[in-house]
Amino acid sequence: MQGGSQVKAKEKRKRPKKWITPKTVPYIFILPAVLFFLIFTVYPVISSLLLSFQTRVGSDYEFVFLENYTRLFQDPLFYKSLGNTFLILIIQVPIQLFLAVVIAVALNSQFVKMKSFFRVAFFMPAITALVASSIIFMIMLDENYGLVNYLLSIVGVEPIAWLSDPFWAKVALMVAITWRWTGYNMVIFLAGLQNIPGSLYEAAEMDGASKLRQFFYITIPQLKPIFLFTFVLSTIGTLQLFDEPYILTEGGPNNSTLTITLYLYENGFRYFDFGYASAIAYVLVLIIGVLSWAQMKWAGEDK
Repeated sequence: MQGGSQVKAKEKRKRPKKWITPKTVPYIFILPAVLFFLIFTVYPVISSLLLSFQTRVGSDYEFVFLENYTRLFQDPLFYKSLGNTFLILIIQVPIQLFLAVVIAVALNSQFVKMKSFFRVAFFMPAITALVASSIIFMIMLDENYGLVNYLLSIVGVEPIAWLSDPFWAKVALMVAITWRWTGYNMVIFLAGLQNIPGSLYEAAEMDGASKLRQFFYITIPQLKPIFLFTFVLSTIGTLQLFDEPYILTEGGPNNSTLTITLYLYENGFRYFDFGYASAIAYVLVLIIGVLSWAQMKWAGEDK
């Protein structure tokens, strides 16, 4: 009996260990996603953070601790890019969200026909390639041969230097952004409108409330979470604005459309000052985090 038990024990020791078991299968399935996340997200974040404390000397990088951040807060061009970005944020985002709400309410009403067509039409700019749409705007806003100036000349308006005048370049940039993202936010508001119980409007009508009062006292309060969501998304998107100013104006004229993300790109990939560019990136992350927290706090979502 002892000999048999010894043989069985030896067989157990020789038997190879199974890695694929019911307990390990879920971890094996998620392993590729975890590896991709570590390689393409965690590693770049940590690497860029360390890089923000370094500067290139010849072909090597040396630690300079807070020198990049000290330089950043003494850089007038950084403040210029930050001011341009916040100006676009303050003016363009409220206009965009207002238009999105108006269009969503119109498409949610019973008076508009062909709703599916209009929903697709307003959403299409959001899925249009950024390069293609920016080039179209460049052609339309050309000072000499653009369609917009041609239409203005018909009514007697002098040609406008849309892309070469500091003021009008900002206007052109805001128009392009509004055209692209209004439909995207409209779809989000439309989903929120369709989740508002119809009984609220029926009760308001029985009490004699007009459509305007229903809009301000039922629709707007019920859409408060949607307003917060779209405002946070639009704020983050505006602070990361890069494609439109890069293609339309390249940050000009005279840095009037230079955004903070475009300034980051120029330092990193035009001047190859990756340490300074990384410092700009982390300051931008901090600004986005503070603004998002402030918006949540202001909306009372932390309670």
